[in-house]
Amino acid sequence: MNVLRLLGLYLKIGILHELQYRVNFFIQIVHSLISVGVGLVGLALVFSHTTQLAGWSENELLAVMGVHLIMGGLIQTVIQPNMQRLMDDVQQGTLDYALTKPEDAQVLVSVREARVWHLVDVVTGLIVLGYAVYSLRSTIGLWQSLAFIAALLFGALMIYSFWLIVTSTAFFVIRVDEIVNLFEGLYAAGRWPVGLYPGWLQVGLTFLVPVAFAVTVPAEALTGRLSVLTLVGAAALAAALLLLSRWFFRFGLSRYAGASA
Repeated sequence: MNVLRLLGLYLKIGILHELQYRVNFFIQIVHSLISVGVGLVGLALVFSHTTQLAGWSENELLAVMGVHLIMGGLIQTVIQPNMQRLMDDVQQGTLDYALTKPEDAQVLVSVREARVWHLVDVVTGLIVLGYAVYSLRSTIGLWQSLAFIAALLFGALMIYSFWLIVTSTAFFVIRVDEIVNLFEGLYAAGRWPVGLYPGWLQVGLTFLVPVAFAVTVPAEALTGRLSVLTLVGAAALAAALLLLSRWFFRFGLSRYAGASA
Protein backbone atom coordinates (compact mmCIF):
# COMPACT_ATOMS: atom_id res chain seq x y z
CA MET A 1 0.00 0.00 0.00
CA ASN A 2 2.96 2.32 0.62
CA VAL A 3 3.92 1.98 -3.05
CA LEU A 4 0.40 2.91 -4.17
CA ARG A 5 0.32 5.86 -1.77
CA LEU A 6 3.60 7.23 -3.08
CA LEU A 7 2.59 6.59 -6.69
CA GLY A 8 -0.69 8.45 -6.14
CA LEU A 9 1.14 11.37 -4.52
CA TYR A 10 3.71 11.74 -7.29
CA LEU A 11 1.05 11.21 -9.95
CA LYS A 12 -0.86 14.15 -8.48
CA ILE A 13 2.31 16.26 -8.52
CA GLY A 14 2.98 15.17 -12.10
CA ILE A 15 -0.51 16.20 -13.17
CA LEU A 16 -0.13 19.62 -11.58
CA HIS A 17 3.24 20.07 -13.26
CA GLU A 18 2.10 18.92 -16.69
CA LEU A 19 -0.99 21.14 -16.61
CA GLN A 20 1.41 24.04 -17.07
CA TYR A 21 2.20 22.70 -20.54
CA ARG A 22 -1.19 21.72 -21.90
CA VAL A 23 -0.01 21.87 -25.50
CA ASN A 24 1.78 18.58 -24.75
CA PHE A 25 -1.65 16.97 -24.42
CA PHE A 26 -2.57 17.80 -28.01
CA ILE A 27 0.88 16.80 -29.25
CA GLN A 28 0.45 13.43 -27.54
CA ILE A 29 -2.98 12.96 -29.13
CA VAL A 30 -1.49 13.59 -32.58
CA HIS A 31 1.37 11.19 -31.80
CA SER A 32 -1.05 8.48 -30.67
CA LEU A 33 -3.25 8.91 -33.73
CA ILE A 34 -0.23 8.66 -36.02
CA SER A 35 0.94 5.51 -34.21
CA VAL A 36 -2.50 3.90 -34.53
CA GLY A 37 -2.77 4.99 -38.16
CA VAL A 38 0.58 3.47 -39.09
CA GLY A 39 -0.36 0.24 -37.33
CA LEU A 40 -3.72 0.02 -39.09
CA VAL A 41 -2.12 0.67 -42.48
CA GLY A 42 0.37 -2.11 -41.80
CA LEU A 43 -2.42 -4.54 -40.88
CA ALA A 44 -4.43 -3.55 -43.95
CA LEU A 45 -1.46 -4.18 -46.23
CA VAL A 46 -0.78 -7.59 -44.70
CA PHE A 47 -4.39 -8.76 -44.80
CA SER A 48 -4.94 -7.52 -48.32
CA HIS A 49 -2.93 -10.61 -49.32
CA THR A 50 -4.03 -13.17 -46.71
CA THR A 51 -6.75 -13.92 -44.17
CA GLN A 52 -4.45 -15.19 -41.43
CA LEU A 53 -0.89 -14.55 -40.29
CA ALA A 54 0.69 -17.46 -38.43
CA GLY A 55 -2.79 -18.43 -37.22
CA TRP A 56 -3.76 -14.91 -36.11
CA SER A 57 -6.73 -13.18 -37.72
CA GLU A 58 -6.85 -9.46 -38.44
CA ASN A 59 -9.02 -8.67 -35.41
CA GLU A 60 -6.78 -10.76 -33.17
CA LEU A 61 -3.74 -8.81 -34.34
CA LEU A 62 -5.72 -5.65 -33.69
CA ALA A 63 -6.03 -6.85 -30.08
CA VAL A 64 -2.25 -7.28 -29.97
CA MET A 65 -1.88 -3.70 -31.18
CA GLY A 66 -4.22 -2.49 -28.45
CA VAL A 67 -2.22 -4.25 -25.74
CA HIS A 68 0.99 -2.88 -27.28
CA LEU A 69 -0.37 0.67 -27.00
CA ILE A 70 -1.59 0.17 -23.43
CA MET A 71 1.70 -1.24 -22.21
CA GLY A 72 3.68 1.35 -24.14
CA GLY A 73 1.64 4.11 -22.51
CA LEU A 74 2.30 2.70 -19.04
CA ILE A 75 6.02 2.43 -19.77
CA GLN A 76 6.19 6.01 -21.05
CA THR A 77 4.09 7.34 -18.16
CA VAL A 78 5.89 5.82 -15.18
CA ILE A 79 8.66 3.30 -15.88
CA GLN A 80 10.89 4.96 -18.48
CA PRO A 81 10.92 8.52 -17.03
CA ASN A 82 11.82 7.21 -13.56
CA MET A 83 14.59 5.02 -14.90
CA GLN A 84 15.99 7.89 -16.97
CA ARG A 85 15.96 10.14 -13.90
CA LEU A 86 17.72 7.44 -11.90
CA MET A 87 20.45 7.23 -14.55
CA ASP A 88 20.90 11.01 -14.48
CA ASP A 89 21.00 11.11 -10.68
CA VAL A 90 23.65 8.39 -10.52
CA GLN A 91 25.80 10.07 -13.17
CA GLN A 92 25.50 13.52 -11.61
CA GLY A 93 25.77 12.36 -8.00
CA THR A 94 22.36 13.78 -7.07
CA LEU A 95 20.76 10.52 -5.98
CA ASP A 96 21.50 11.63 -2.41
CA TYR A 97 18.27 13.65 -2.39
CA ALA A 98 16.25 10.45 -2.76
CA LEU A 99 18.40 8.33 -0.45
CA THR A 100 18.05 10.73 2.47
CA LYS A 101 14.25 10.52 2.44
CA PRO A 102 12.51 8.15 4.93
CA GLU A 103 11.21 5.77 2.27
CA ASP A 104 12.53 2.64 0.62
CA ALA A 105 15.07 3.86 -1.96
CA GLN A 106 13.90 1.53 -4.74
CA VAL A 107 10.25 2.44 -4.27
CA LEU A 108 11.03 6.15 -4.24
CA VAL A 109 13.21 6.18 -7.38
CA SER A 110 10.55 4.11 -9.18
CA VAL A 111 7.63 6.52 -8.72
CA ARG A 112 9.11 10.06 -8.63
CA GLU A 113 8.27 10.92 -12.25
CA ALA A 114 4.91 10.68 -14.00
CA ARG A 115 4.45 11.96 -17.55
CA VAL A 116 0.69 11.96 -17.45
CA TRP A 117 0.08 12.96 -21.08
CA HIS A 118 1.32 9.53 -22.14
CA LEU A 119 -1.84 8.12 -20.56
CA VAL A 120 -3.40 9.17 -23.88
CA ASP A 121 -1.67 6.08 -25.33
CA VAL A 122 -3.29 3.93 -22.65
CA VAL A 123 -6.75 5.30 -23.47
CA THR A 124 -6.13 4.89 -27.20
CA GLY A 125 -5.00 1.31 -26.62
CA LEU A 126 -8.12 0.55 -24.60
CA ILE A 127 -10.29 1.87 -27.45
CA VAL A 128 -8.44 -0.23 -30.03
CA LEU A 129 -8.56 -3.29 -27.78
CA GLY A 130 -12.27 -2.81 -27.08
CA TYR A 131 -13.04 -2.58 -30.80
CA ALA A 132 -10.94 -5.68 -31.49
CA VAL A 133 -12.72 -7.71 -28.80
CA TYR A 134 -16.09 -6.54 -30.10
CA SER A 135 -15.12 -7.45 -33.67
CA LEU A 136 -14.05 -10.93 -32.62
CA ARG A 137 -17.67 -11.67 -31.69
CA SER A 138 -16.49 -14.00 -28.98
CA THR A 139 -17.61 -14.11 -25.38
CA ILE A 140 -14.95 -13.00 -22.91
CA GLY A 141 -15.57 -15.05 -19.80
CA LEU A 142 -14.35 -14.56 -16.24
CA TRP A 143 -11.26 -16.70 -16.84
CA GLN A 144 -10.18 -14.72 -19.91
CA SER A 145 -10.74 -11.41 -18.12
CA LEU A 146 -8.80 -12.39 -15.00
CA ALA A 147 -6.05 -14.01 -17.06
CA PHE A 148 -5.72 -10.85 -19.18
CA ILE A 149 -5.43 -8.59 -16.12
CA ALA A 150 -2.94 -10.94 -14.46
CA ALA A 151 -0.84 -11.30 -17.64
CA LEU A 152 -0.82 -7.52 -18.13
CA LEU A 153 0.34 -7.03 -14.53
CA PHE A 154 3.05 -9.69 -14.80
CA GLY A 155 4.24 -8.18 -18.09
CA ALA A 156 4.44 -4.69 -16.57
CA LEU A 157 6.42 -6.03 -13.60
CA MET A 158 8.85 -7.79 -15.95
CA ILE A 159 9.38 -4.66 -18.03
CA TYR A 160 9.95 -2.64 -14.84
CA SER A 161 12.43 -5.21 -13.53
CA PHE A 162 14.28 -5.27 -16.86
CA TRP A 163 14.53 -1.48 -16.86
CA LEU A 164 15.75 -1.38 -13.25
CA ILE A 165 18.43 -3.98 -13.89
CA VAL A 166 19.69 -2.16 -16.98
CA THR A 167 19.50 1.25 -15.30
CA SER A 168 21.37 -0.02 -12.24
CA THR A 169 24.40 -0.69 -14.44
CA ALA A 170 24.85 3.11 -14.27
CA PHE A 171 26.40 2.48 -10.84
CA PHE A 172 29.27 0.71 -12.64
CA VAL A 173 29.26 2.10 -16.20
CA ILE A 174 29.50 5.80 -17.03
CA ARG A 175 26.88 6.00 -19.78
CA VAL A 176 23.94 3.69 -20.41
CA ASP A 177 21.67 6.23 -22.12
CA GLU A 178 21.78 4.35 -25.42
CA ILE A 179 19.74 1.58 -23.84
CA VAL A 180 16.65 3.79 -24.21
CA ASN A 181 16.88 3.73 -28.01
CA LEU A 182 17.69 0.02 -27.96
CA PHE A 183 14.65 -0.80 -25.83
CA GLU A 184 12.31 1.32 -27.95
CA GLY A 185 13.48 -0.52 -31.06
CA LEU A 186 12.95 -3.92 -29.45
CA TYR A 187 9.59 -2.93 -27.97
CA ALA A 188 8.38 -1.87 -31.42
CA ALA A 189 8.74 -5.53 -32.43
CA GLY A 190 6.03 -6.34 -29.88
CA ARG A 191 3.42 -4.83 -32.19
CA TRP A 192 3.31 -8.32 -33.73
CA PRO A 193 3.01 -11.66 -31.88
CA VAL A 194 6.48 -13.02 -31.15
CA GLY A 195 5.56 -16.32 -32.83
CA LEU A 196 5.95 -14.56 -36.17
CA TYR A 197 9.69 -14.07 -35.65
CA PRO A 198 12.61 -16.51 -36.07
CA GLY A 199 13.36 -18.78 -33.12
CA TRP A 200 16.43 -16.88 -31.90
CA LEU A 201 14.50 -13.61 -31.89
CA GLN A 202 11.55 -15.22 -30.08
CA VAL A 203 13.92 -16.27 -27.30
CA GLY A 204 15.38 -12.77 -27.09
CA LEU A 205 11.98 -11.07 -26.99
CA THR A 206 10.74 -13.53 -24.36
CA PHE A 207 13.59 -13.94 -21.88
CA LEU A 208 16.17 -11.21 -22.56
CA VAL A 209 13.73 -8.36 -23.16
CA PRO A 210 10.33 -9.64 -21.94
CA VAL A 211 8.27 -8.07 -24.73
CA ALA A 212 6.43 -11.34 -25.35
CA PHE A 213 5.15 -11.50 -21.77
CA ALA A 214 4.25 -7.81 -21.85
CA VAL A 215 2.22 -7.85 -25.08
CA THR A 216 1.69 -11.23 -26.73
CA VAL A 217 0.71 -13.18 -23.60
CA PRO A 218 -2.05 -10.72 -22.50
CA ALA A 219 -3.39 -10.76 -26.07
CA GLU A 220 -3.38 -14.56 -25.99
CA ALA A 221 -5.56 -14.43 -22.87
CA LEU A 222 -8.26 -12.52 -24.77
CA THR A 223 -8.07 -14.72 -27.87
CA GLY A 224 -8.28 -18.05 -26.04
CA ARG A 225 -4.67 -19.05 -26.70
CA LEU A 226 -3.27 -18.68 -23.19
CA SER A 227 -2.70 -21.82 -21.14
CA VAL A 228 -2.62 -22.01 -17.36
CA LEU A 229 0.98 -23.24 -17.55
CA THR A 230 2.06 -20.13 -19.47
CA LEU A 231 0.33 -17.85 -16.98
CA VAL A 232 1.96 -19.64 -14.03
CA GLY A 233 5.31 -19.38 -15.82
CA ALA A 234 4.75 -15.65 -16.32
CA ALA A 235 4.03 -15.23 -12.60
CA ALA A 236 7.16 -17.17 -11.64
CA LEU A 237 9.35 -15.22 -14.06
CA ALA A 238 7.92 -11.89 -12.88
CA ALA A 239 8.67 -12.80 -9.25
CA ALA A 240 12.20 -13.94 -10.13
CA LEU A 241 12.95 -10.77 -12.09
CA LEU A 242 11.59 -8.58 -9.28
CA LEU A 243 13.89 -10.26 -6.76
CA LEU A 244 16.86 -10.09 -9.14
CA SER A 245 16.28 -6.43 -9.95
CA ARG A 246 15.99 -5.51 -6.26
CA TRP A 247 19.19 -7.36 -5.43
CA PHE A 248 21.07 -5.77 -8.33
CA PHE A 249 19.81 -2.28 -7.45
CA ARG A 250 20.87 -2.66 -3.83
CA PHE A 251 24.22 -4.08 -4.93
CA GLY A 252 24.75 -1.09 -7.21
CA LEU A 253 23.63 1.27 -4.46
CA SER A 254 26.35 -0.12 -2.18
CA ARG A 255 28.90 1.09 -4.76
CA TYR A 256 27.35 4.54 -5.13
CA ALA A 257 29.41 7.58 -4.13
CA GLY A 258 27.30 10.70 -4.49
CA ALA A 259 27.80 14.39 -4.00
CA SER A 260 27.86 13.95 -0.23
CA ALA A 261 30.51 11.22 -0.29
